[in-house]
Amino acid sequence: MQVARVTRSNGLPRSRVHAVVFAICIALLSACSTFAPYSAVPRSETRDATVLGLPNARLFPDQPEAISAEQERAIIREARTLGVGRGSALPTAHLLSLSGGGDNGAFGAGLLAGWTAHGDRPTFKLVTGVSTGALIAPFAFLGPEYDAALTDVFTNINPSKIYEKRFVLAALTEDALSDTTPLYETISRYVDATMLAKIAAEYEKGRLLVIQTTDLDAGRPVLWNIGAIAASGNPRALDLIRHILLASAAIPAAFPPVMFDVEADGKPYQEMHVDGGAVSQAFLIPPSVNVQLARARTGFQRKGVVAYIIRNSRLTTEWSDVERLTLSIAQKAVSTMINYNGVGDLYRMYLATQRAGASFNLAYIGDDFRAEHKEEFDQTYMRALYHYAYEKAEKGYPWQHAPPGFAGKGQ
Repeated sequence: MQVARVTRSNGLPRSRVHAVVFAICIALLSACSTFAPYSAVPRSETRDATVLGLPNARLFPDQPEAISAEQERAIIREARTLGVGRGSALPTAHLLSLSGGGDNGAFGAGLLAGWTAHGDRPTFKLVTGVSTGALIAPFAFLGPEYDAALTDVFTNINPSKIYEKRFVLAALTEDALSDTTPLYETISRYVDATMLAKIAAEYEKGRLLVIQTTDLDAGRPVLWNIGAIAASGNPRALDLIRHILLASAAIPAAFPPVMFDVEADGKPYQEMHVDGGAVSQAFLIPPSVNVQLARARTGFQRKGVVAYIIRNSRLTTEWSDVERLTLSIAQKAVSTMINYNGVGDLYRMYLATQRAGASFNLAYIGDDFRAEHKEEFDQTYMRALYHYAYEKAEKGYPWQHAPPGFAGKGQ
């Protein structure tokens, strides 16, 4: 029996939609877990839990004062690198947000490489990433010298380098339908000691690389300060960063969660983290943070701020003939919900950039891309999408200057 005729409804990873729907269907079932219980951070201690003893290894949107303090420290490091004093105008800051989207990350990879070929790709002051965007982010942060590696990841990868399927009963006895050991190994081939040192060096110059995961126990986003971790000198920093990237792409139910050892009030605990897309498909500046105030406190001015958002997905949910069956209906509804939540993220980022006096530039997969998508991480599809984005960017990408619903504004 055909369960659903919904295929690639909006450019979102089919595995994410299937996993969410399946999780809903088994939520009321009970089974004995094959995993030993873990000690979760008590609710009263979640705000104080640290990793590797680093106070700024991660940040939280509901703690804007900590984010502002990290921003102020970054400005001071930047000024020191440039050799300028208080009252000086710092260079224009270019910000980059990379969204989730599964194998549609080939779009962001192609755009960045094509942007390099066009000749005006900037060095980003801030790079943020979620899910597949988190996997792109370290390459984007370190610049064109990593374009070849980024291209290799998103044009030569296949399902065997991402996951191994488990038996169907794994949904009841284990923590996911698949094992992502292959993805961790893939991440580890690229995110090595050399990359760690380079990220640390850029952090010392005042640049920031931030990856989002979701703390499932606390039910809130976690913004991992990758540069601070890299610069810490902790011998476990490299493995931690690899696991952060793995966690940001850990689609709930489809991929296993990632467990992080933390400490709170002098006691050891573990946190369960999953895909950052469980909270938002993309992020830039938390609305709780007043970036202009943080800059004013340091005594510096800024010549300008330019924000770029690469949405590794389409803007709309495609029409499909949905069968009148429970799973078909649930699948299309979840797919539509994820898509419009992602569009909502664009509105939030647009309003945040307007408040900060920054320009807004949006890229997404257009309706003119029609390559067939046969399976997740289909090399033929990913290569076609990569070249589609590359060719557009090589000619000078036609950025949109407002999200959908603001047609004509800022054009």
